[in-house]
Amino acid sequence: MASSPIYLEIIDFFASGTTPQAVVDFRPSPAVQQRALELLELAKEDRLTPEQKSELEHFTELEHILRMAKARARQILAAKR
Repeated sequence: MASSPIYLEIIDFFASGTTPQAVVDFRPSPAVQQRALELLELAKEDRLTPEQKSELEHFTELEHILRMAKARARQILAAKR
């Protein structure tokens, strides 16, 4: 797939500055979603290279942080209503 790890899309999103609504609305691109599925399938088959394993681990960690950020962003938006 791409020459850069899939988790960079999430890092770029946060680095560019954002709003609570943008955090709630953010979804990884279809290409990133497909790559994550491919890596998960390889992991199930125990066929990940060390680089792929690292890429999947970083993506998983950032995706967890993104879920927590989305929950907090929803709280912030609800408080403004």
